[in-house]
Amino acid sequence: MPDGQSLPSWNDSAAKSAILDFVARVTKQGGTEFVPPAGRIATFDNDGTLWCEQPLQIQFFFAFDRVRQLSGKDPTMSERQPFKAVLEHDYNTLFGLGKQALLELAFATHAGITDEDFEQAASGWLATARHPKFDRLFKECTYRPQLELLAYLRENGFKTYIVSGGGVDFMRTFAEEAYGIPREQVIGSSVKLRFDLTDNRVSLVKLPELNSFDDREVKALNIGLHIGRRPLFAFGNSDGDLAMMRYTKSGSGPRLALLLHHDDAAREVAYDREFRLSPLSEALDKAQDYGITVVSMKRDWNVVF
Repeated sequence: MPDGQSLPSWNDSAAKSAILDFVARVTKQGGTEFVPPAGRIATFDNDGTLWCEQPLQIQFFFAFDRVRQLSGKDPTMSERQPFKAVLEHDYNTLFGLGKQALLELAFATHAGITDEDFEQAASGWLATARHPKFDRLFKECTYRPQLELLAYLRENGFKTYIVSGGGVDFMRTFAEEAYGIPREQVIGSSVKLRFDLTDNRVSLVKLPELNSFDDREVKALNIGLHIGRRPLFAFGNSDGDLAMMRYTKSGSGPRLALLLHHDDAAREVAYDREFRLSPLSEALDKAQDYGITVVSMKRDWNVVF
């Protein structure tokens, strides 16, 4: 695809030029910065990078629906925190818990079921659940410019991965349909599992215990563990992605790290430091020092969804 026709939902700005120039340099056969396809690893955060995360990350809405289901069987849940805050939509209390505590709450609501039953439940929920502000299916709250970017990278020999703090099993239910990323290329937070043998059938059962919280430095550790190659390209939107971006930039040769800044209140949401679940402070303030390219949703994208 000629560069003039690439990434049509991106405005002709410095950010788009940085992407096109970088891809051209690392894919030019015989060029001084050529990188063989095996080394063309691209990692993307998910929440707030590939789809929206306001007013909460989408997986939490899924977990909250589960809390409402469980509260019908156990009325005392409405008297206990954090379930009380969930049922009352008390976001101030929920924000105060922190992202890891909320994720542990989400995981706890599905303890005791198999990974296959979880996938069926998540797929069913995503088929009908809608975003409260945008009134579209949650799974359709993906960013069109990012879908184009993922496709463009793959067309140029990159292997695209999700490396997110979201639950890995939840993301695997929609990653291929939404992004063209197969489930084995999704890295995320996880719970511990129990090997269960019942009636001569083996199942993997979820436990209410966190295995890996894939945020900040753990993202770089999990890339090393699960991919085994330092990324050539990384894209995030918060301080939680900074370690992944700096790990990428620390490699030898050409590397590109991008940071999405949500500064478009008219078409999506404008936020950075005040969003406590995915704060953006150090990454935004020191992007230039760290060699990270800031992408402005308002300036660099001509459409969002």
